[in-house]
Amino acid sequence: MHELDNPFWNSLRTCHRAVAIGGEGWLRYPPEYAPFLGACDAEADLATALAPGESVYLLGIAPPAPAGWSLSAFRPLAQMVREQPIEVPAGPPILALGEADRAEVLALTALVYPHYFRARTMDMGRYYGIRVDGRLAAIIGERLGTRSWREMSAICTHPDFLGRGYARRLTAWLSNHTLAESRCAFLHVSHENPRAKALYEQLGYRTRVDIPFWALRRSG
Repeated sequence: MHELDNPFWNSLRTCHRAVAIGGEGWLRYPPEYAPFLGACDAEADLATALAPGESVYLLGIAPPAPAGWSLSAFRPLAQMVREQPIEVPAGPPILALGEADRAEVLALTALVYPHYFRARTMDMGRYYGIRVDGRLAAIIGERLGTRSWREMSAICTHPDFLGRGYARRLTAWLSNHTLAESRCAFLHVSHENPRAKALYEQLGYRTRVDIPFWALRRSG
């Protein structure tokens, strides 16, 4: 099995092992980091993985839901990879983002990328952005990762700055930065977001696989 076939599990046991919460055959992120859980295989017992009323997402592998829980399948995501450098379009300076920028990043993701971003998601990797007249116009960050791969994530642009190529510039730049560190870049995108998928294809990303995607919820 390719390590990207089970990205939550492999990220949690390598890149993010220091923050992983675990049980027999499963690992998950603390809720303030990300609502993601990974299982080592389809036989893992998840009975102690969630608190009452809690929900998480699974990617690639999903064991059966414990009695009284619900496991809902979504349309698979396109898992896209890039293993060669990309020409970076010209544009404004790309700035490293840190603690001083956290409130603005959270406000931007709440506006345009609300589903998976949490208070400490920025602590999962490095974040970069473009500012225009002092305003945070666009961002990109690192989320999942292994020794060989790093996920491009939270690629989003404020509605006031759409159409200027900022997402393209950020994605190309961070993909190249990742390759220069001897890792390959990957990302996940919904087929219901054809504009974003087309952008990544134009940058040379290819779909490696359509990866299964679920929501798991424990009743309250």
